[in-house]
Amino acid sequence: MSGKQLRTRWADQIDRKHVHEEYPRPLLVRESYVNLNGVWNYAITCREERPQNYDGNILVPFSPEAPLSGVNRQLKPQETLWYRRMLPEKVRPKNGERWILHFGAVDQYAAVYLNGRLVKRHLGGYLPFSADVTDALKEVENELIVRVRDYSDAFYYSRGKQKLKRGGMFYTAQSGIWQTVWMEQVPKEYIADLIVTPLYDKSAVSVRAEMASDRRDKELAGIRGTRPGDGEKCGVAVTLSSEEMQPLQAEGLAGEEIVIPIRNLHSWSPEDPFLYDIEVQAGEDRVRSYTAMRKISVGKDEKGIPRLYLNGRPYFQKGVLDQGYWPEGLYTPPCDEAMVYDIQTMKGLGFNMLRKHIKIEPQRWYYHCDRLGMLVWQDMVNGGRDYRSWYVTYAATAMEYFHLRVRDGWLWLLGRRDERGRKQFVSEMRETVHILRNHPSIVTWVLFNEGWGQFHANTMTRIVREEDGSRLIDQASGWFDQGGGDIRSIHDYFFPLHIAYGTEPDLSGPKKCKGQNTRMNAGYRQEERAAALTEFGGYSMSVPGHHMYRRIYGYRIYRKKSELTGGYREWIEREVIPNIEKGLSASVYTQLSDVEEETNGILTYDREIVKLEEEAVRELNERMKL
Repeated sequence: MSGKQLRTRWADQIDRKHVHEEYPRPLLVRESYVNLNGVWNYAITCREERPQNYDGNILVPFSPEAPLSGVNRQLKPQETLWYRRMLPEKVRPKNGERWILHFGAVDQYAAVYLNGRLVKRHLGGYLPFSADVTDALKEVENELIVRVRDYSDAFYYSRGKQKLKRGGMFYTAQSGIWQTVWMEQVPKEYIADLIVTPLYDKSAVSVRAEMASDRRDKELAGIRGTRPGDGEKCGVAVTLSSEEMQPLQAEGLAGEEIVIPIRNLHSWSPEDPFLYDIEVQAGEDRVRSYTAMRKISVGKDEKGIPRLYLNGRPYFQKGVLDQGYWPEGLYTPPCDEAMVYDIQTMKGLGFNMLRKHIKIEPQRWYYHCDRLGMLVWQDMVNGGRDYRSWYVTYAATAMEYFHLRVRDGWLWLLGRRDERGRKQFVSEMRETVHILRNHPSIVTWVLFNEGWGQFHANTMTRIVREEDGSRLIDQASGWFDQGGGDIRSIHDYFFPLHIAYGTEPDLSGPKKCKGQNTRMNAGYRQEERAAALTEFGGYSMSVPGHHMYRRIYGYRIYRKKSELTGGYREWIEREVIPNIEKGLSASVYTQLSDVEEETNGILTYDREIVKLEEEAVRELNERMKL
């Protein structure tokens, strides 16, 4: 069903020659930067052979399905999407220097060619990737081509809430390049990565710089089955500074931790998002970054109830589910200012946390959360074959209501029978943690949502814990809880909320359902995890002129702002606030904005109207605290 095309206030301000020009990787900044966003040629073909002619122009980084791209065309699973442009004249070979080509994200599979030479293949539509293209550059014109395939929800690759046949809680599928494309010039030996870890209890920061050459040595050693060489390591100098102190300096070697003690530590929190600047020098390479001193943990309060702690104190997290969709850009926000608006508006309403829902944002979004002071729960992006709706929705809701716990070994019901698909998820899960781990705003990794593509959650929890032991883990948001992680995660849209600490069903007991790798209520154990209401609400109100489709989707329909606010207030006062003293440590309201048919946002899809009474929301958020 066709609908009204909405646009945000920022769409008309876009200059096609200057699109998303801000530096795309704030945690690793260099002076050299060439932005490749803008007008490219595109073609959509039914074959994999390079087209002789192109169909027209596309505005990168907006996907062809997004109105801002200028294409408005759905890429089908059997089709191939082609991009082409010439590189700027400044990108030319130079002795002793390397050129690195970066893609923020390309959905789902990309093959990148420079002057006809394949320089990179990448699978995974949500993660950044790079290629050293120096050896493929020419002194004259340089032609860049990207070949893309996207199977969306027709295969087991990661897809989030994209669906070829959108509707209800699933949205228009998008494809191709949807984050910034850019290049940078680096020395022959350059810093490929920084791993910055706040050692809060020790009042110190750990910095580890990884050189590109060391990474190549490790990769080659792995291919050859040998140990990496023990050559001389590059010296690294780190400077830590802030507006409150004189710069602190420390030296060490690449690949090793350099620890810098901090006097008069200044903690980071949503109320006081204080950042420290970092500068790292390694050989001829110099990069800038930042960090913050904060600690997230689970501890017991004076009554022995597990609580979420921030910087050593109980801290109630008041959150909003954030899908990250835009009417004119789909996955891609129209500009940097638009991302800031969403974060600041929620913060102005008294929320201190956003749950980024099964999508990975451009890294500037996390940067803005870091600097503005917004906690983030980061979902992993779901994949897998079709999920059995009767099982992951209706049966799961009933099992949650009756407190039944089921092993997540029914792989065919959860869409996870493909071993290659499970391995791909693990690889992308590790990479997600690695790419985002330096952002202080991120305090929780959410592994699975409502059983969508879930499998072996306790094993996945152990893997993520090994990758990053400094954050909390919500292993199963909603249902199919396996008893692991740090959070007892509850979705409740319809039933009275009941938080009572004591015992929980223990899936490690001896009872086993006949013929299945499933245990149900096999004994009880003491619950050590904090309780969080990780989805609630979903209250819907359609505002004339500010929604896309005649059909609307939501869990309870309201017609007026006062009625919607009354329903919101009733749930908060009846279910959330009374359960805080009983053990509730966080809540997540569904959701930040309307998305297509789903009209249950605090904001309309075009971000023009706040549908709840703002003062009432602020007053209720003020009452939700430990």
